[in-house]
Amino acid sequence: MGFGAVLFEGNIGFYGKCGFDYARNFGIRYHDLPEDADDSFFLCKELIGGYLDGVTGVYQTPQGYYVSDEAVAAFDQSFPPKKKLKLPGQLFD
Repeated sequence: MGFGAVLFEGNIGFYGKCGFDYARNFGIRYHDLPEDADDSFFLCKELIGGYLDGVTGVYQTPQGYYVSDEAVAAFDQSFPPKKKLKLPGQLFD
């Protein structure tokens, strides 16, 4: 798809095994966090080597991610109700 890098929130203990590193090591900060705040959840991986060379800045979450609780409830109501089933091998109710 041509993307040069991926940034997201995650656990370095898990995603570090896949080549992700702290976004701060690429010169990218998470929005609304003071510079000395814990940002260990904000990870980055270059998909194209050197893609972020010379890049610095602040990541801003896209506006489409901000949805009100009321809008979510209205969206959920647009689906028909489902009956909860307990199937063989299911660990939890």
